[in-house]
Amino acid sequence: MSSLKIIILGPTPPPHGGVAIYVSTLFRALRARGVRLWTYSSERTGEAGITYLKPFRLNLIFKLIRELFKARLIDSSYLAIEHPHKLILPLWIAGKVLLKFEWIKIFHDGSFPTRYPTFTPLERRLVRAAVRSIDQFIVVNEPLRDWLRDELGVTQKISVISSLLPLTPDALEANANHTAAEAAGRTAKQVCSIGVFIPAYGFKEVAEAVAQLRTESGEDIGLVLIDCGYVSNPGYEREVVTDRDWITTLVDAPRAKVLQVLRHCDVFVRAFGLESYGLSRVEAIWCGVPVVATRAGETRGMLLYDWGDQDALIDQIKIALHDSTDRQGEIEYWSTVFAKEAQQNLNALISAIGLERAE
Repeated sequence: MSSLKIIILGPTPPPHGGVAIYVSTLFRALRARGVRLWTYSSERTGEAGITYLKPFRLNLIFKLIRELFKARLIDSSYLAIEHPHKLILPLWIAGKVLLKFEWIKIFHDGSFPTRYPTFTPLERRLVRAAVRSIDQFIVVNEPLRDWLRDELGVTQKISVISSLLPLTPDALEANANHTAAEAAGRTAKQVCSIGVFIPAYGFKEVAEAVAQLRTESGEDIGLVLIDCGYVSNPGYEREVVTDRDWITTLVDAPRAKVLQVLRHCDVFVRAFGLESYGLSRVEAIWCGVPVVATRAGETRGMLLYDWGDQDALIDQIKIALHDSTDRQGEIEYWSTVFAKEAQQNLNALISAIGLERAE
């Protein structure tokens, strides 16, 4: 084990969003090497090597300072660039100088280039100050790399490593629990979508597409909406689910349960138009399910449509529902490809983090 202190910073489930799953998976892959985790999850698991930042108390500051001094920080949080905190970020930049830690920023947010122009002048100055302080960037796709270079003038090393990481060996082997099986088995056929109840994630459009297919075909088609739970819009949720007893909503479901639900569904739809990668798309393919998705993030092996094109969304769901048997060979092929790439991504992260050199 290396004497170098390496700390991963970021969210972990719950809620079960893509970045939280990424951070949790990365830590579990590296903790045997002595890597520690700082998480602001509100749920404590009692596992070794984890420092919980919530609830934040003054005596925690001294522990963090000791751990961070001359450490290498692998940062998947959102306070440095994506959502610059007006108080924490300046203190963090000053702390980097005093504590002499190395800052490797993993940049996940594919929506940031479209949000950045709306920032206040102060927020833009904070972002640029943070960029100058970061030692190395890891980004999940090439457009983010190019934007950092062109818009923010990043000159430091930028590694492009997809956010897809391997499943644990037993992740797809467990039997579905009663709740998962019931959620995916209430109707003859089931469509599933993952996101949150805000318009950008397209739950309303998916529900309306299924409603139209039910009317046109007379088939008993249900919809499972898996709500990741990190933002809430009750009015929008009511608009989506009211008077539709064929919709089942699962809130903040653990990843293992999500995978079991996917395995019992006939089609997965990812209706988000600002995808930076789209972990849930690939997880559905790993579960053997046809995927209908927007032309954003990962798209290989999927039935695609342009975000906002409702007719195309309906057509692609219809194809997925009725041609799923014919597509199984293609799904199995891409499942193998993605599994291989996930392991390559993990190996690339290990190298970028510096564990190979440190050992």
